[in-house]
Amino acid sequence: MKHYNTPHQDPTPMTTLTIDPQRLKTVRKARKLGRPKLAKLINLTERQLTKLETAKTATLPEPAVLRLATALQIPTQALTGELPLIEDDLKPVQHTCTSGCCG
Repeated sequence: MKHYNTPHQDPTPMTTLTIDPQRLKTVRKARKLGRPKLAKLINLTERQLTKLETAKTATLPEPAVLRLATALQIPTQALTGELPLIEDDLKPVQHTCTSGCCG
């Protein structure tokens, strides 16, 4: 019996979400998170984050949008525009570090 090398096809393509870059920038600034810190939290370079914030639209893999939303402590739908930004979304981020590393 012959076996042929065929590339493995993932049956489920990665889901992407389109976010509103202006919302991202607005919430980041309101949360008083600098680009360097947010970029580190979501595993992007500062340059990638800058490009993201200055784009007209941004389509990202769902896990990346989830990391952004988690870091900013807002629902993913607030980044995509499915939910309106509320007053709590525009307050400084609440620190949740319990290890003492953040002071």
